[in-house]
Amino acid sequence: MISINEAKNQRSNIDVEGTIQDKSDPRTVNTRYGEARVCDAYLVSGEEKIKISLWDKDIDKVKNGDEVQITGGYTNTFRNEVQLNIPRNGGEIKVV
Repeated sequence: MISINEAKNQRSNIDVEGTIQDKSDPRTVNTRYGEARVCDAYLVSGEEKIKISLWDKDIDKVKNGDEVQITGGYTNTFRNEVQLNIPRNGGEIKVV
């Protein structure tokens, strides 16, 4: 596991843990794969935090206050903010 600040500087194969906060209500978006549900939240550990996008089945896995572990994540920058994502294949979020 790495820290959230280290995760912000790494682009792929990110293993990190923290607490889910500020989870938004899901919304439906159109992607190249068709319609999908997505919501935003923050992964927080101490003073560090990173925005995380939760898609489809991952939305229902977690709620605000859950301690989670993310494996195989990757980051990108969207609207000048680094975001953590969980890929469909090879990535996982689980409550610990």
